[in-house]
Parts: sequence; C-alpha cells; structure tokens
Amino acid sequence: MTSNAPLMLHRLGQSLWLDNISKNLLDSGALVRYIDELSVTGLTSNPTIFDHAISNNDWYDREIRRHLADGKAGEELFFNLAIQDLGRAADLLRPVYERTATVDGFVSLEVSPLFAYDTKATIDQAKLLHAQAQKPNLFIKIPGTKEGLAAIEKSIFAGIPINVTLLFSADQYQEAAWAYMTGLERRVAAGLSADVRSVASLFVSRWDVAVADKVPASLRNTLGVAVSKQVYQAYRDILESDRFQRLENAGARPQRLLFASTGTKDKTAPDTLYIGALAAPNTVNTMPEATLLAFADHGAPPSPVSRDGGEAAVLAAHAEAGIDLPALAAQLQSDGAKNFVKSWHELLGAIESKSQVLA
Repeated sequence: MTSNAPLMLHRLGQSLWLDNISKNLLDSGALVRYIDELSVTGLTSNPTIFDHAISNNDWYDREIRRHLADGKAGEELFFNLAIQDLGRAADLLRPVYERTATVDGFVSLEVSPLFAYDTKATIDQAKLLHAQAQKPNLFIKIPGTKEGLAAIEKSIFAGIPINVTLLFSADQYQEAAWAYMTGLERRVAAGLSADVRSVASLFVSRWDVAVADKVPASLRNTLGVAVSKQVYQAYRDILESDRFQRLENAGARPQRLLFASTGTKDKTAPDTLYIGALAAPNTVNTMPEATLLAFADHGAPPSPVSRDGGEAAVLAAHAEAGIDLPALAAQLQSDGAKNFVKSWHELLGAIESKSQVLA
C-alpha cells in the first residue's frame, strides 16, 4: 500500500467506515488490520453482504448447524448470526468508541426491510435487536421512509442509537434530522439524557447509475457528488440552527451525515471517485472493502468540501437535461426499499438452502 490517504482523511475529521462484515473478516484478522493500518473506525452491514458471505462460503456452516440444533430457523437464525458477528466487530471497535467519547466506533444492524412501511413493527424489532445485542456501539438501521421517520423518532426517544438509511436528497435528509431532533426534544421534556447517537446515511452512487444514459457525457458521474454536497450544506445548516443549538446545550450530539453507496459503479470512472470528492469534517464515509483498499493504494490527498457545497451549477445542468431531481429522489428511495426486500428474501432463501443441506 503506497498511500497514506486514509490517515489524511481521518486527520481531516472524517470517519472511514467499512461497508462489509463476515465471519472470515473477523477470523482472518483483516478488520483488526484495517483498524490499525487504514484508520477504519466503524462498520456497516446489510442483507446483501450477509447473503454473499453465507451463500458463497462455508464460514457459517458450523454456526448454522448449532442454531438448527437449538431450534432456530429463518429470520431468527439470521439475526443470531448477524449479532454474533457484529458483536465481535463492536468489541474490536470499542476502544475507538471510548477514545472518541462515544462519537465513533459504531457497527450497524438493519431491521427487516419488510417493515419499511410499518412503523410499529419497525419500532418493536429495533428494541428487540438492540436489547439482544447488548452493545452500546451498535446502530439499528431504519429506512428514512415516511413510516420509518415515525419509527426513528420513537426509537430515539426510547434511547436506541439509530442509523437512518435509504436517504437520497436534502429534503429526505432534513426530514430524518427533524425526526431525530424531535425524539431528542421529547427526551429532554421527559427529563432524560439528550445524548442518543445517530447517523443519517445518504446513498451516493445510485444517482449516477440512474442518469447514466440520460445526460450528456460531460455530466456522467457528477450528480452523486453534487447531490451529496448539497446535502452537506443542509447538514451544516441543521447543526447551526437554533433548534439544534438548544438541544446541544441540553447535551445532544450531532446526527452525523454518512455517505453510503460509495463504491464506483462505472468501470470507466476513478475507483475512488466518491471518497476524495466527499471529504468533510464531522461526517462518515462507509465504503466497500475494494474501495477502501483502492483508496489506501492510490488515493489522492483529500481536500475538504466547502461549507456551501458549491455544486449548484451541476444540479442546474442536470435539470436542464431533463432530470426531475425531486421525483428521482423519491423513485430511488422507493426502488431502494424494494431492492432491500429482494435482498432480504434472497438472504433468507440462502439460509434455508444451507439449513436443508446441513440439517
């Protein structure tokens, strides 16, 4: 590895998180190396990641047999496997969590995507998973859909750290931030601590995939970064608002903006496109393992994103090219929820197939 770009990004004030988890990542010592050598300070997961790890390897066979013998199956079996892995990762990141006064060092576990439009079921499962894991540095991931926002507010009020997922625009981000602040305000009014952590995850690369064949070549692979910088401006506005300042005075900490889906999908574009372009203090970039290694190998020294975003001209050019940005943001969130459900069914199908073979 020839670049110290990860360390420079860390020193700039952005957290580098790994968007991957598997038993092998833990058993091989790879996660420890990434923490020690590549400034990794957190980790995210999703059903697709677990599906690939379980389907394509024998890493989980012994654990699946054990859970089958205990009468576990399907979703319950999966969450036991996931919590076991994420619990180990949380323990490895616990020194980061403590060193940063509980700001960093988190792992994330997603509620069932089948509940994306079911507020009560989301809240109930968030409480159950958080209690089962018993790790203070575990985020429960809840999608930022309309129904999800209500679940986020109530989960924050219940004191559960939340990773708001499936956000695509400044408007969607602001709604997630308001849900977070409302939950904190309810806690303050009830005499409870306002120190409940959260991140708001903005999906970046899917914008460029969605418009790749609809815009001139000069605009290709520019929309994801432009939208992200617009959201960063909204993020800074929230942190400087009177509303959040009052909460901060009561002991609250920022709901940090997290850039997700930062692996480059276009093979003709730089493989670190969404890393160097989105360097911003007090934010998170969670990246696939290949992207992390690429950035460590040949990433350029990062320059911080400007306070005002600075990409209005790019957004205007896409609008002139016929891209309805608000409509596309809504479509991307809807499609994302559907894709999560598809991945969830594939994951449970993989566990069922393995279970039948191993039983």
